[in-house]
Amino acid sequence: MAEAKTRPTEVDVADFIANVEPAAKREDAKVLDALFRKATGEEPHMWGPTIIGYGTYHYKYDSGREGDAARSGFSPRKAKHSLYLMGRYCDEETGKKVDALLEKMGKHKTGASCVYVNKLADIDLDVLEEIVGVCWDAMKRKYPEG
Repeated sequence: MAEAKTRPTEVDVADFIANVEPAAKREDAKVLDALFRKATGEEPHMWGPTIIGYGTYHYKYDSGREGDAARSGFSPRKAKHSLYLMGRYCDEETGKKVDALLEKMGKHKTGASCVYVNKLADIDLDVLEEIVGVCWDAMKRKYPEG
């Protein structure tokens, strides 16, 4: 069975953020890092070359595939910030709550497991912090270990 491609690395998060381009994305990344630290209570670690992750959890699919992943996190990409909010999929109630909050958050797009934001000026950061907290709590309920 293939290993997960996205694994923790030894890259320093502050060094990674210091090199994010363009400068506006770098400044947004600093704000997102502070927000995720506050909402999760965790110190970040790099996952793969571009994902800043907070906490870990162990998953195992019915297929037998298993691995470890960040409980939450983000990646400051040039086009859009990718926000990893897996708790949105833990249970129906959490999903509905997060979807309602996303409607209040501001300009964004959703994908299979991500929320995409062009720039932080487009969204309400207090709402995002609430979403990160709700998703974090859901992940802790579903995956208490880690």
